Amino acid sequence: MEQTKGNEMRNINVTDDHDDDEKWVYDSSVDHKGRLPLRASTGAWKASLFIIAIEFSERLSYFGIATSLIIYLTKVIHQDLKTAARSVNYWAGVTTLMPLFGGFIADAYLGRFFTVLCSTIVYLLGLILLTMSWFVPSLRACEGDVCAEPRKAHEVAFFLAIYLISIGTGGHKPSLESFGADQFDDDHPQERKNKMSFFNWWNSGLCSGLLLGVTVIVYVQDHVNWGIADIILTVVMASSLLIFIIGRPYYRYRMPSGSPLTPMLQVLVAAISKRKLPHPSNPADLYEVPNSQKAQGRLLCHTKKLKFLDRAAIVEEKENSFEKQDPWRLATVTKVEEMKLVLNMIPIWLATLPFGICVAQAATFFIKQGVIMNRNIGGFLIPPASIYSLAAIGMITSVIIYEKILVPILRKATGNERGIKILQRIGIGMLFSIATMIVAALVEKKRLGAVKKDPVNGSLSMSVFWLAPQFLIIGAGDGFALVGLQEYFYDQVPDSMRSLGIAFYLSVIGAANFLSSLLITLVDHITEKGGKSWFGKDLNSSRLDNFYWLLAIMTMANLLLFVFVAKRYSYKNVQSLAVANCNEDDHDAAGSMA
Repeated sequence: MEQTKGNEMRNINVTDDHDDDEKWVYDSSVDHKGRLPLRASTGAWKASLFIIAIEFSERLSYFGIATSLIIYLTKVIHQDLKTAARSVNYWAGVTTLMPLFGGFIADAYLGRFFTVLCSTIVYLLGLILLTMSWFVPSLRACEGDVCAEPRKAHEVAFFLAIYLISIGTGGHKPSLESFGADQFDDDHPQERKNKMSFFNWWNSGLCSGLLLGVTVIVYVQDHVNWGIADIILTVVMASSLLIFIIGRPYYRYRMPSGSPLTPMLQVLVAAISKRKLPHPSNPADLYEVPNSQKAQGRLLCHTKKLKFLDRAAIVEEKENSFEKQDPWRLATVTKVEEMKLVLNMIPIWLATLPFGICVAQAATFFIKQGVIMNRNIGGFLIPPASIYSLAAIGMITSVIIYEKILVPILRKATGNERGIKILQRIGIGMLFSIATMIVAALVEKKRLGAVKKDPVNGSLSMSVFWLAPQFLIIGAGDGFALVGLQEYFYDQVPDSMRSLGIAFYLSVIGAANFLSSLLITLVDHITEKGGKSWFGKDLNSSRLDNFYWLLAIMTMANLLLFVFVAKRYSYKNVQSLAVANCNEDDHDAAGSMA
């Protein structure tokens, strides 16, 4: 009888705990008043929709500027093709590397909400200055509509404006995306599945902004005025900022936890100081704090890789008391594993750079090819940058097919909650990038053949839609690789570094833009010595087809390296209980690309 009553009491307690978990969110987040968040009224889709709205506006303006930048530099600033391509790559590189600084500030000091707020204001200042460079007489490019040589003041104002936009993006992009993903609780089954869908729909919103940016905004730039387009972008961004602020009561917030680099340095120092100690035969002997309070954050399971770092968690005889331990002498297993996570990311980051170089070509050489091809459709002249909209269509299509068709099928087939592993998704995207470069090389070879037959009108004999396949394929590949990279760098970093994680993803594209510029310079120098440079004064005197074949071969060789690294990768393994049942064999197998 007493045993029956005891069982009933335990069942009541379990039910109460479950009801409590459903009512409140225990993932270290707080509401806008610093209290424990109420699940029903905060977070999830109700909050993330406000956040997606401001991302839509930012992408609308960013791609409206980025895809037309090479045309602006050649037509208004009068840079040659090579210089203009390098200028675009430098700007895109700065724009995608600045998030490393912005993500660090968000995680360590300001928090993600206030970082987004401040950086969006900087972004707005850049758009306002860009608008002024067209309407303030002393900042205009010249007096008339056609400039033989732009004023120096206009160049200064223009470049200052676009680099202010870079700085704004540096804080805005990593903080906003991680802030959106923070609205979903990893410990709640339904919200965890929704978070996996969040990255797909986030990129659909991003591509919708891109689509309008490279069609409507670019059309206004080409057929009305760049200044009018800048006014539209400024108004849209200001409106989205207002929407973002209105959503403040619905958000869940993560408090900044100080520099995420300090704990990693402490692990390294502790491991070095204990390098002569014998490694314990049982990992359970390593130091870990009890997870008695959910607010303390999640604990990680011990892994067998990078064993040298485990020495930081070895308890010495003089450290038997676990109170007020010196973090420079003794680290927890979780801190050690967080250090391992970051180190294990380095090979993956390096192996994704060639993919980023392929992506960089879409906003430079692909667009420039469209300029000199036949863009006339039924009497309507398509703006050259608008062809980039096909990449957005390819990405939206691939994301929808993946989310609505492939994931449900793959979940049943593999038993994996994501459908396929994150690195598998990235690898598939790399295959698309190889196909893109092959198709681009074949199309450019055909265009050059037409130019050889008719040097004056050869390019105009080919419709701009000959470029459609390469844009659609690279867009579809982005739906796998870019979304996969976002998931990977958000999910696999320590919980305290998630803004920096998104910054790591963006830095892949940023570093790839710089590498693309370096590669162009090297290839130009080598081929010029061989007789004729692949990069002439214009596209008709260039050999972009050879450059695309080079990228295809480089990416193909790199994919083999990526598969090798991915097969040996160990995914983050989070303890769900204070004393976790960590199956290291399953954990190690999770990294397989097979």
